[in-house]
Amino acid sequence: MRLKVSRSKNSASYYVTKTVYENKKERTITVEKLGTEKQLREKLNGQNPYEWAKDYVKKLNEKEKEESRQVIIKRTQSKLINRGEQVSFNGGYLFLQRLYHDLKLNRICKDISDRYKFSFNLDSILSRLIYGRILFPCSKLNTYQLSGTFLEQPDFELQHIYRALEVIAKESDFIQSELYKNSLAVSKRNNKILYYDCTNYFFEIEQEEGDKQYGPSKENRPNPIVEMGLFMDGDGIILYIGGAFRNINILNLTKK
Repeated sequence: MRLKVSRSKNSASYYVTKTVYENKKERTITVEKLGTEKQLREKLNGQNPYEWAKDYVKKLNEKEKEESRQVIIKRTQSKLINRGEQVSFNGGYLFLQRLYHDLKLNRICKDISDRYKFSFNLDSILSRLIYGRILFPCSKLNTYQLSGTFLEQPDFELQHIYRALEVIAKESDFIQSELYKNSLAVSKRNNKILYYDCTNYFFEIEQEEGDKQYGPSKENRPNPIVEMGLFMDGDGIILYIGGAFRNINILNLTKK
């Protein structure tokens, strides 16, 4: 980039110009119009417009050079990698991480953590459970092991995941309610139409307990079952999932 001064009989105008190449042809374009000499004198409080403009263009060139600077990493073919040393990392979850924070799931975890006062990092655990479920659905053990391939290493142990699951289950209604409210800032929700579906899961253990009760099984099994219900909005995005007979006010959940 360079400074161009266009002079007329009574005034001078300052421009930042640049030479570009298109289809093997060279042409000059105007990057920025700095103003007339009179305008610059008023703006610069007496400073010399020409000297200021030269310094301004110099800074633009330095910035452009820094942004286009190539970074060269040297590698030695003869160097051996230590056995068991991790040299590659998974960065695909970073796209999900932005949405995770847009939905303020980290704040939801903080609110829950403040109430329970446990030592493990619920935010770190929940985020990796979500990333793992989307990227490579598998068991909690494998999710923990695969999270070690992320750029950001896990700051928890496997036992903390199992302890966190109990807390997540207890706070399911709170998490889903807050998640819906936060989603309104990310995407417009179509709650004029609600879709509902339910299913049930059976247990081999015959004793009734909590949500596990005898009832009509979809597989006609004489075992205790748990009913699960799913609400979706008009676009098929989940509003709530949980026990079908739990005391949840879905109308209050979708209230803006």
